[in-house]
Amino acid sequence: MAELLLDLFCEEIPSGMQARAAGDLARLLEQTLADLKPRNIRSFYGARHIAASLEVDESIPTRTISERGPRENAPEKALAGFSRKHGVSPDELTKENGFWVLNRTLPPVKAAELIAEQLPDLLWKFPWPKAMRWGNGSLFTWVRPLHHIACLLDGQTVPFSLARQDDDAHGLKSGNVTEGHRTLSPGSFTITSTEQWLRELETRHVVINEEKRADLIRQGVHKLAEEKGLTLVEDEGLVQEVSGLVEYPVPLLGRIDDAFMDLPPEVMQVSMRVNQRYFALRTKDGKAAPYFAFVANQTFSDGGTLCIAGNERVLRARFADARHFWDLDRKTKLANRVDALKLVTFHAKLGTQEERARRISTLAGIIARAMGLDDAQVKHAERAGLLAKADLTTGMVGEFPELQGVMGGYYAAHDGEAPEVAQAVAEHYMPRGLQDGTASAPVSVAVALADRLDMLAGFFAIGETPSGSGDPYGLRRAALGVIRTIRDNGLRLDLGNLLSRAAETYAGKDGRNSALDELEPFFTDRLRVQLRNEGRRHDVLDATLAVTQVQEDRSLFTDHLDGDLVRLLSRVEALSDMMDTEDGQNLLAAYRRATNILRIEEKKDGPHHQAPEAALYVQDEERELDAALNKAGPKITASLADDDFTSAMQHLAALRPIMDRFFEAVTVNADDADQRLNRLRLLSAFSRNGQLIADFGRIEG
Repeated sequence: MAELLLDLFCEEIPSGMQARAAGDLARLLEQTLADLKPRNIRSFYGARHIAASLEVDESIPTRTISERGPRENAPEKALAGFSRKHGVSPDELTKENGFWVLNRTLPPVKAAELIAEQLPDLLWKFPWPKAMRWGNGSLFTWVRPLHHIACLLDGQTVPFSLARQDDDAHGLKSGNVTEGHRTLSPGSFTITSTEQWLRELETRHVVINEEKRADLIRQGVHKLAEEKGLTLVEDEGLVQEVSGLVEYPVPLLGRIDDAFMDLPPEVMQVSMRVNQRYFALRTKDGKAAPYFAFVANQTFSDGGTLCIAGNERVLRARFADARHFWDLDRKTKLANRVDALKLVTFHAKLGTQEERARRISTLAGIIARAMGLDDAQVKHAERAGLLAKADLTTGMVGEFPELQGVMGGYYAAHDGEAPEVAQAVAEHYMPRGLQDGTASAPVSVAVALADRLDMLAGFFAIGETPSGSGDPYGLRRAALGVIRTIRDNGLRLDLGNLLSRAAETYAGKDGRNSALDELEPFFTDRLRVQLRNEGRRHDVLDATLAVTQVQEDRSLFTDHLDGDLVRLLSRVEALSDMMDTEDGQNLLAAYRRATNILRIEEKKDGPHHQAPEAALYVQDEERELDAALNKAGPKITASLADDDFTSAMQHLAALRPIMDRFFEAVTVNADDADQRLNRLRLLSAFSRNGQLIADFGRIEG
């Protein structure tokens, strides 16, 4: 066993590329050196280092390989070609199982030899998302100019060069040196082992462990905030980004001029994050604090005073720009900006943002009425829908696209719009991501749903649907946003009808758009994804969906999705709970046994949907099952009508012991033909009772 260390030292690597590059390096080393049985692979990355350490065998032992050639009766040309390809004569081949076979014994290969042979090609082909050339003449590329390639096997340099024919690859060769921090510990040092390399880097002010760097940043900024009695606006994405920018993190605290504290806190936070990678702070009552935290890449003899002053000066300039947009934007009312949306294209086939705003306005009113909102709220929803996209024409959103909606809410409030309207404009993009909450104010909910339903109907109507992993318009996210908003607010809406209303603009001469038929399976698939992410059973959803078409009349959907998602998910939850019980599992077994018998026998003389005749019963178990079915059926139907799915499941589960006794005592395929048909009709009645609730045949387990 030998220890291999590969450290690639270059100029500053973009933060977002580092983790992937380290993973690629470990993966490629494992693949390239597979014959050395690599194990215990560790990867490291930072602003200027991508590295990996692993254990490998010291050599590849002598081994025999066999390669099968042409068949024995193949033409001589085929045999000659195979021999020529492998540099042997036909006499060196043997016959095995009807084929010519080449058996060769390969000599042992030392690990250092294989590494030196394979690594140059690995580095030439390294899969950076973006790479650059530098210097003169060489075609070798790297993410940034590469300075050192340290490659050691058990402390000894593995010598190789990246030069190829007439390309000197910038003279890059492997060695045993690398560098520490650019300013705190300039210069190179010699490496002897992985552990020595780690210790020396830390001594030279490079924290190469990414988790440790991130922890130092988190703990440092939290401590600075606590010392001022403030709280940090949590931003893990920013922590990771800053961690990739610094080698030796030193958190510092700066102050914001009071003159800028009346800016919206979202403006301040986004400006600090996007432009400067600063952390925003809040007071105990949640208001924006007049401080910001940032992370320097070195220590300071003055405690960072000069550095803090410089960053405060830069932030003043950034906030001055934000102040300019804030003041300028408010001079034009949001309502007066709607016409300007005619100059903003939403999609070439779907018109302008102004046309879309009017569609959203109309649809928001329809949804508000479906939610049971009063006339005033309906008008607020229509007004908010019209204004929802107007902030796209503002300077602030042009500078910070992340503030879409948020700024519209501020400008609407400034213009004197109703509070519900301003809130809905601000919240209609919610949820913006998986971790974001959904809108909860009634008017906001109506506009948020209208925005997404219009987008889904429009893109499906023009055939721009997601395919494979591609979803350029975020339609999967939009559908999940609809589902989450409906579920979180417990809305009893007919989703199919709302989609139909959203699609009216795109209907053909026949009054509908056939492309919208794809929306039902699309929403069903998104529902499966969400339930799976929650740890729910997708088979129970499929079993429930299978009977929805029988239960409900949906004008848009031609398959099975119940447009009332709250009702549908209540059915799923009730069925899932029952399937987790012993009665549920036994009932499932009885159902499968009954349907298997029916499937076989109905090929002979089915279907057997007629009502069974009591006069043909000869066993008490038949009579007991008939009585139980006549009693359970109406109860199940009544419970389903009341959306009491738990009770419906309980009524069905009560049949389980009766079915057990029936199968134990009764021979369904009796010799008497009339008794056989009657018993099959009895099983069919049982099956139909189950199908009122779900297609149990689709449930796994």
